[in-house]
Order: sequence, then structure tokens, then C-alpha cells
Amino acid sequence: MAKRRGASHGKDLRSSAGSNPSAARALAAPVPAGGEQPSDSGPASKSPPDVKSRIVPGLHLVATPIGNARDITLRALDVLTAADVVACEDTRTTAKLFQIHGIRVPTIAYHEHNAERIRPAIIERLKKGEIVALVSDAGTPLVSDPGYKLVRACIEDDIPVTTEPGASAAMAALVLSGLPTDRFLFAGFPPARAEARRAFLTEIAAVPATLVLLESPRRLAGLLADMAATLGPREVAVARELTKLFEEVRRGTLDALSAHYANAPTPKGEITVVVAPPGDAPAPAAEDVDARILTAMKTLSLRDAVDRVAIETGQKRRDVYKRALALTDDTKA
Repeated sequence: MAKRRGASHGKDLRSSAGSNPSAARALAAPVPAGGEQPSDSGPASKSPPDVKSRIVPGLHLVATPIGNARDITLRALDVLTAADVVACEDTRTTAKLFQIHGIRVPTIAYHEHNAERIRPAIIERLKKGEIVALVSDAGTPLVSDPGYKLVRACIEDDIPVTTEPGASAAMAALVLSGLPTDRFLFAGFPPARAEARRAFLTEIAAVPATLVLLESPRRLAGLLADMAATLGPREVAVARELTKLFEEVRRGTLDALSAHYANAPTPKGEITVVVAPPGDAPAPAAEDVDARILTAMKTLSLRDAVDRVAIETGQKRRDVYKRALALTDDTKA
């Protein structure tokens, strides 16, 4: 499918910093590892009393834009402005967003490498009745990041936890894919190594739902090739740069998109892959099923061959088994 370019309704995070010299200088400044710092130059701003009074003390899980800086809710801006501290995946990334929206509150790094050390300090602040906001670099916190451990700690200590929902790359790609949305599985990032990745795909292949995965651009071609071999002839959508100027959603079959990305330059931007449920694609021809069964039985037991072909084709296992028995009888005759 041809690249689709949509007009950006406002600046995305990358272009905004580039066009703002003060933001660029702020981003270039060194950040103390794991240390608390103001997100912008100058003293920390205090939110208007009426805003502060509306925000309940506790942990707030605040969704931030996945690309376009205007994709943030008014309530999220209220909470971020009123917070006593904002825990960030990367303080430099959050500083860029804060610069765009004029937010000046202290930030502290909280990520998988320092979470065990920083979490007790955050809990102590919450016990004192502070407003603490948790944000990821982009999208909804806790989706592919370690924030859930902080939430569990708050629940155990009876500390209020709430969310200001908003942007999510997984949801954005799902609704743009053109694939079924009534039931889906967010599977996160697949393993980087090919053998582990194929085992991972085999494990989720029979799930009767649309699959949503995240992947790095440099591993996309390998993922699609393994999906084509493991999941069978399904429809797929590859979404990148969602909500940004060069947003693209490429749709097709796994075989077709696997071939495309195998020969195309490595794409740029964040990648989300959405795959149709098993059986959603048109049923393969009987001759194709027979060929797959015969090929599988050359190296696998009858049972394993049937399982593989059922997954690859989306056919019912009992139908594949009956056909495999018939083919076995034919070869013996």
C-alpha cells in the first residue's frame, strides 16, 4: 500500500523541540542519573489553588502523547501541573513535553534499572499525602514498562491510585488496522532471537483474537518472516509513526508484507504490528493443505504435523487430522 501522509494537527514531540531553541538547550543539558530535577529552567511552578484542590492526593497514571504533542487531555495537564513530583521513564523526554505545554514541576527518573531503589522514596512521598504522577516516554504507563510494581506497592499500602487515560500506540494501531477489534491480545515485544521468537509465536498462534505486538524497526523483517512461517496466511497491518507527520499503516497478508520488508530499507519510527485472528483469512485450497501436511510429516510425528498445519492454515484440527490419516493411507496403498 502506498505511504499515507496525514496532516499533523499540531507539532509532534520531535519537531517541537527542534523548532524551539530553549527546548533544545534544555534537552541537551546533562541529567543527573535517577536524580530529581525541575523539568524546565527556572523555579518550579505552582499550580493555581483551584486546580490543586481538584486533584486527589495519590498516584496518578498519566497517559502522554505517542507523537503529536496535542494528543494530551486537559485533565492530564491539570494533574501534571498540580503534581508535587512526576516520575518519568526518562526525565529528558518528559522535559520536552513539559517545555511544549509550559509545565514546571520537579521530575524524578523511575525505570526498570532504578525502580527497586527509587520506589520506596516515591511510596514515602505518597504516604505524606503528595500528588505523584507517573508517565512513560510515550503513551499509557504500565504498558511495556515496570510501573505495575509501583501500583502494586500502592495497593498494598492502601494508597489511592487513579489514571488519566489517553494515547496508546497499541490501541491506535488496532483501530487503524481494519482487523477485528472485538477481542485482541496485546503481546508486547517478542523475543529478539529468532528461535525464541518462533517459540513465542507458536505459543500465541491459536489465540482466537487479533494480535497486537511492538517491534523495533531493525527486527521487523525478521518478525514478519517468522510470523508468515508460524501463523499461516493471515492479514496483517504494520503501523509506524502514528499521530506524526509521516504516519503510515501498511496492510496486506503476512506473506506479502514479509516479502516487502525483506527487500525494503529499514523503516524509521516506532512500529506496531497487528495480526488477524486464526481463521480470519480465506480458507486455503485443499491442495495447499495436503501439501503442507505431507511436508510436515516428513520431519514430524503425525500429531505434531497436524498441530502445525492447523495453526498455519487456521483449519480445525480434527479436519486436518482426518485429511492426514487419508493421506497416510494413500501413501501406504
